[in-house]
Amino acid sequence: MTPTPSSDLFGLLLAVATIIVVWQLPYGPQVLYPLSLLATFAHELGHGLAALLAGEEFEYLLLHADGSGLAAWRGDPGRLARAAIASGGLLGPSIAGVSLLLLARSPRRVRVLLVVLAAGLALSVLMWVRNLFGIAFLLATAAVLAAGARWLGDVAASFGLRLLTAVLCLSWFRDLDYMFSARAVVAGVVHPSDSAVIADALWLPYWFWGALVGALSLALLLFGLWAVAPPKRSDSA
Repeated sequence: MTPTPSSDLFGLLLAVATIIVVWQLPYGPQVLYPLSLLATFAHELGHGLAALLAGEEFEYLLLHADGSGLAAWRGDPGRLARAAIASGGLLGPSIAGVSLLLLARSPRRVRVLLVVLAAGLALSVLMWVRNLFGIAFLLATAAVLAAGARWLGDVAASFGLRLLTAVLCLSWFRDLDYMFSARAVVAGVVHPSDSAVIADALWLPYWFWGALVGALSLALLLFGLWAVAPPKRSDSA
């Protein structure tokens, strides 16, 4: 069955509602643990790719079992570039989620995207991931995505991708405390938060940048919902 714009919107809204409801359940975060780890990976990869775009070196990426991560880069960028690299992590999951949403408009595209995601995870492991947990999790996830592309039915494959899209698009909501904090703990080590890094590189307090990133992330989600909404019918006289 060929999906329609209304079914695309319904599938996304159902996935968003599922994520929000499950997050509120007693063991909801544990149920969503694999998807949350993928959102953390998208966050750290956003830092690394932003560093590459700024002309710096993306050294390695760590993904930890507690849900935290770290992207290490090297270089001597200017203030604007440092702020852009920090914001690349905050906006990375939302950008990835909306991009998947816009590309997954047919069952064939969904399967292609699942394969592309699996290949991208495997390639990231080869190029940047440097801790055992991160390697094992991402390779296992790549295998699951490839298997889903091969064996899941159209409805199940589409809904699975919608769930991933929803988690990526809503990860900013889950991370509001982090965005409005000056510090963060990664594997027991205290680091400045991304909002604090932006504030240090530019001006205004960290909470201003956290609020701005939250507003931009919400705008990206609303744009995604608008993009898959069915067009309005024009009544002819």
